[in-house]
Amino acid sequence: MAALNIAFEPPVNATAATASLSRPVDLVFLAAQAQGDKEREIEALKAYSRQARACLLDLVSQHPVTIAGAAARLKGAAGQIGAQRVIDAAEALERDGASAANLAVVSAAIVEAENFILKLCR
Repeated sequence: MAALNIAFEPPVNATAATASLSRPVDLVFLAAQAQGDKEREIEALKAYSRQARACLLDLVSQHPVTIAGAAARLKGAAGQIGAQRVIDAAEALERDGASAANLAVVSAAIVEAENFILKLCR
């Protein structure tokens, strides 16, 4: 009887759920957001890239209000494509302030996501 239960249970595959999250951009999330439309996925990635570059310029301004606004915009843009590392770094920047370490982490996360996007769009 136990064999019957095993036959109808879904497989345990913990690595599939984490594989998407281990990338700079969550491709499963992005596909769901774009409803499988590759053109919309590419447009979302390009929009994120434009927004991230603009936010990087604002982050070096040293003005707290400008930095907070850039972090919020960056978090929203990254949320549209599932760039979780960028989201986490932007949240830390909002929460802990614009220290050199926080700015470096945000910049590294943006560059990592940007390089991943460039590889996808070749």
